[in-house]
Amino acid sequence: MKTTRKEHDFLGELEIPNHLYYGIQTFRAVENFNITGISISKEPLFIKALGYVKKAAALANKDCGVLDAKITEAICYGSDQLIAGKFDQEFVSDLIQGGAGTSVNMNANEVIANIGLEYLGHKKGEYNFLHPNNHVNCSQSTNDAYPSAFRIALYLKMERFIAILSSLEVAFSEKGVEFKRVLKMGRTQLQDAVPMTLGQEFHAYATTIGEDIKRLKEAQSLLLEINMGATAIGTKVNAPEGYPEICVDYLVKEVGIPLTLSPDLIEATVDTGAYVQIMGTLKRTAVKITKICNDLRLLSSGPRTGFNEINLPACQPGSSIMPGKVNPVIPEVVNQTCFYVVGQDLTVTLAASAGQLQLNVMEPVIAFAMFTSLDYLGNAIETLVDKCIVGITANTDHCFNMVMNSIGIVTQLNPILGYEVCAGIAGEVLKTNKSIHQIVVIERKEITQNKWDEIYSLENLINPKFINS
Repeated sequence: MKTTRKEHDFLGELEIPNHLYYGIQTFRAVENFNITGISISKEPLFIKALGYVKKAAALANKDCGVLDAKITEAICYGSDQLIAGKFDQEFVSDLIQGGAGTSVNMNANEVIANIGLEYLGHKKGEYNFLHPNNHVNCSQSTNDAYPSAFRIALYLKMERFIAILSSLEVAFSEKGVEFKRVLKMGRTQLQDAVPMTLGQEFHAYATTIGEDIKRLKEAQSLLLEINMGATAIGTKVNAPEGYPEICVDYLVKEVGIPLTLSPDLIEATVDTGAYVQIMGTLKRTAVKITKICNDLRLLSSGPRTGFNEINLPACQPGSSIMPGKVNPVIPEVVNQTCFYVVGQDLTVTLAASAGQLQLNVMEPVIAFAMFTSLDYLGNAIETLVDKCIVGITANTDHCFNMVMNSIGIVTQLNPILGYEVCAGIAGEVLKTNKSIHQIVVIERKEITQNKWDEIYSLENLINPKFINS
């Protein structure tokens, strides 16, 4: 039995192993683009989105009288197999490639065509019955099919990422409640400032993550406008009248998200501004998470010679030479992932700026940067929540003692004694190593013990009231 089939394109002929559903153009892409070692098969949502696009296009073409019912049925069947994830392994071209995504589009066209041919009772490669270009790619160009699929996949991937980010917000919020009565010293410029609670600190982390969830959702909505039906450059060449609108209507029904057709298909075919904005927002999130992880490493530093206000879960021994040392490995790995995302923001910026005239051919590297950033940062956040945040404990007594022994609490006396007097007290504390209480209440008798107890009660330190007499 013959194990290969002969396929041709305008560059020549190739023998394609018979078990493969992709064809000659995909085969050439594998030979030409060995860049990341990461193939499209690693992005199942992208393959699923390609299935949605090809199915919607076939149905729209049928409605427009361009494809007959039999061919349409075969394409829809093949597309449904992609949507179901049954042929992910057939998507073998590298995520980074030349050609503005043509190899990805043809990968989908060839796989769907060969699935459809078998569905119709033919052999793979018998393209005279169902052709990758003439039928599966009918009324399309890579320049509308690829970006439309990319936007759908990115929208769906962002849904998952936002859900993961929401779990981080919840974890911080829960710690905020747990630590609401743990008094500690707030710090500015790494120096003692004024008292606060550990709960307030963690609640602030939850708030800042919540703000980024809102910004990401706003940016995500930019993906809903697509250029399906634009074909090559936005002039709708080779597309029948009414096809773009019908195609997008079918996509809305298939995908279940409120996609809309761009009002200016020429602009939409070249514009990559949505990716720049989304990636910039994702960078903002990465920067914030980096800052939080830096805080966690500082707050848990020591334990005997550092801040030691919190304990991070011990995940693994921290040294090959120092017994008993445990490192903050989870915040560290999250930091490193965030740095990757920050770098990919520059990649997207440069790729978006490299567009020329009616097309941006750099969209594959934009896809790579955004897909990997969402995946890696999502994985890092899940790790941060599961292996770090939920297991954090507070060293309550140590935190309280550091507050009461600090110079920073003299700030509470400003309304009563004035800034100059308080500055003098602070200076004396620095010179003598005495406590604020010793100097103010016992030696100088600036205030009574009762007034001290009122000002420095736990309730007043947690929620300060203005006291001036």
